[in-house]
Amino acid sequence: MKNNSTKITAFILIAILICACNAVKRVPDGKNLLVKNNIVVNGKNTNDENASNQLYQKPNGTLLGYKLRLNLYNLANLNPDSTYQAKFKNHPGLYERQAKLLSAKQVDRLGQSFLYKGIHEFLKNTGEPPVIIDTARTKKSLQRLKFYYFNNGYFNVSTDYTIDSIARKKAHINYIITTGPGYILDTIKTKILTPALDSLYKTNTDPSFLKSGNQYKTTDFEEEKNRITTYYRNHGAYFFQPTYVTFDIDTIGKKHKADVTLIINNNNIQERDSSRTEPFKLYKISDVNIYTDYSPANSKSKINDSTTYNNFNLYSYKKLKYKPRAITDAIFINKGSTYSDTRTTLSSRYLNNLKIFNYPSIQYEVDKRDSTAQSLIANVYLTPRKKYSFGATLDVTHSNIQDFGIGASISQTIRNVFNRAETLEISARANIGSSKDMANPNNNFFNVSEYGLDLKLNFPRILLPFGTEKIIPKRMIPYTSITSGFSKQQNIGLDKENFTGGISYNWSPKRYNTAKLELLNAQYVRNLNPNNYFNVYTSSYNELNDIGKDYNTNPGNFDNELDKNLTIPNGTTGFTNDVLTGNTALVPGDPEYKDVQSIEERRVRLTENDFILATSYTFTKTTKKDLADNTFYQFKTKIESAGTLLSAISSIAKLEKNANGNYSIFNLEYSEYLKTEFDYIKHWDFGKEKVLAVRSFFGIAVPFGNSDYIPFSRSYYSGGSNDNRAWQPYSLGPGSTNALNDFNEANMKIALSAEFRFKIFGDVKGALFADAGNIWNVFDNVIDDKARFNSLNDLDEIALGSGFGLRYDLSFFVIRLDLGFKTYNPAHDEGDRWFKEYNFGHSVLNFGINYPF
Repeated sequence: MKNNSTKITAFILIAILICACNAVKRVPDGKNLLVKNNIVVNGKNTNDENASNQLYQKPNGTLLGYKLRLNLYNLANLNPDSTYQAKFKNHPGLYERQAKLLSAKQVDRLGQSFLYKGIHEFLKNTGEPPVIIDTARTKKSLQRLKFYYFNNGYFNVSTDYTIDSIARKKAHINYIITTGPGYILDTIKTKILTPALDSLYKTNTDPSFLKSGNQYKTTDFEEEKNRITTYYRNHGAYFFQPTYVTFDIDTIGKKHKADVTLIINNNNIQERDSSRTEPFKLYKISDVNIYTDYSPANSKSKINDSTTYNNFNLYSYKKLKYKPRAITDAIFINKGSTYSDTRTTLSSRYLNNLKIFNYPSIQYEVDKRDSTAQSLIANVYLTPRKKYSFGATLDVTHSNIQDFGIGASISQTIRNVFNRAETLEISARANIGSSKDMANPNNNFFNVSEYGLDLKLNFPRILLPFGTEKIIPKRMIPYTSITSGFSKQQNIGLDKENFTGGISYNWSPKRYNTAKLELLNAQYVRNLNPNNYFNVYTSSYNELNDIGKDYNTNPGNFDNELDKNLTIPNGTTGFTNDVLTGNTALVPGDPEYKDVQSIEERRVRLTENDFILATSYTFTKTTKKDLADNTFYQFKTKIESAGTLLSAISSIAKLEKNANGNYSIFNLEYSEYLKTEFDYIKHWDFGKEKVLAVRSFFGIAVPFGNSDYIPFSRSYYSGGSNDNRAWQPYSLGPGSTNALNDFNEANMKIALSAEFRFKIFGDVKGALFADAGNIWNVFDNVIDDKARFNSLNDLDEIALGSGFGLRYDLSFFVIRLDLGFKTYNPAHDEGDRWFKEYNFGHSVLNFGINYPF
């Protein structure tokens, strides 16, 4: 009660302080604080975001309707130095008395301290000064509004404004717009002086942005300029620019209609002090010269090595270090082809993707050997990166396993390994961390560790014994990756060794689409400490121990006769074997027998070593153009098959199965399953840094053949900073189970999330979110009915978490804090699932880097 009283008192004091802030405290007499802008179009208020963006002055920002930054600014002392000096002027002798206790230097320094000055600097910089109505800016805003509506086809627009006082030193600005009727495009004609360009225009099948019957919009004319320019420059018109496209708009004698004439003049050529015009020429490529080791320092040096390959001329100032095909495969500009901007851009992208050159440059010059002057020489300048580069990092980390970790890594990159633009990356890493979820008998802060070694060899082509150009042409920028790795975890669950290796093919079918085929993905996971199982999965132990206290018949399974706790691992193993072999009073029909059977099934599943040999295909499509794009969608799907190849080989070779009726390799049963995933993300930008983001995910992995379950490393979990944020990682599900402190996993997952993001002040952003979802077991050997998905009725086990968060945007990454509350918890009995834990005591604080989706 005392703690609650303290919180209530503090809350009331803060509320009084905030409410006491005077919004017009720093508004001079005779001036007004801008409270609201009203844009009134033809007598009606409009919320047009684009129109609002034309205004030079906007009201102070708000947080949920409260002008937080303005009031913070008003709390600040704008002249703390003067205030500090005035204190001594108003109290003679005070300075001398303090100087005797401290020193004159320390008294002066005290005036620069955070208490006297720093806090006010913080409030001033964090806050926002009042937006005071400036009529000069209001008139400029009105002029911009007039241009805005004029550019949208309202040629007879008229504007005015009024300022309405609503309180002392507070006012609204009303921008009054009378548009008149909008002008419609009528006839559209062309006047193209160059015959070659006129012919090209007629063959262009891309739809025009200018259509008869549409309302006039300046943006449509700009888009049409760009469309025409792009088409011409991709069909040989090297010297063509958007400035050559003009429009004649004729409204004379028309009633709110406009005739449009598209005009393209001839090429204007400057020659010393004069200029002349001539028809545009369409250029072809006469030569492609590639300088493989160019730098400004050697640009005037002599070429010492050269070769010609497939009509490409390769030059080197030193000895040529590349197989010609490695370079020419990245060039889409071919001798005899028509000049094209797209081919130039595609070549630059491919060359950048090789990661062995710095900023490739492609330049063109008119070939003087051509008497018609319609040929271009393409010069490709490549500056090699260093063959060897070394890197080292030190990171502070947070993950689903570690609450806090310190990691270090070193890496070595070797470029052009086999003289065909390959890159080899070798990296080693080590990490120590702290986790409250791990067994930690010695109570050490750093109680988990991991180290590993990884190798990755990239080939800038599809590495197969047969050609793939017809299926995956080089314009899709394909590359092959061969990887291998080893890692070892200690004091993390059962401790593990993880060996991985694989070969994958990657390409981009379209500009914003990517595809990845993992032909082989091998993983071997070895549990080093399986006897530690019940120290890690404590809820399973507690459940088994409670049953053991009632039904155990072997005193040797207990630590002592008084407490009757099963020892780990001998007591737990002994009691489980007694139950399952009929040496206790429990029989298969008893609920406790089924509980022991379920606990043992899960223990076997999570302590067995895993060998996985999988093939997968992943396709991703996105409309996101860059990091600042907040109106986009992304769709990702993946299908994975494991063990099928090994089973086919085993069946064809007629290999014998083991005692369990399964195939094995090196005395280890390999996993066999089919897995598929669908992930969809959509963002809507509402302007003023308000964004709605949603995500939906569905995944299922079905074991068959050699397997009755999915390996832990390929199963699903729920909860955590990027999932349902009202639950800790691995703590939600499966189904309606409530196995707290365990690493809960299953082979089917549904996840739905929505998040509304908004600006608070400066680089600090806020978010309101809701996360729904759960995991279930399906088509596997789990017998706990609460954990299984048996019918659509089990969808009522979808958990719901909601909450709010803060984000600090550092431009290159975002620091994120989310506080989630359990809104609907399927682990409780029906009727007690809604809002039973909707309080701070059961909330979960998640720390994350970047947005969750």
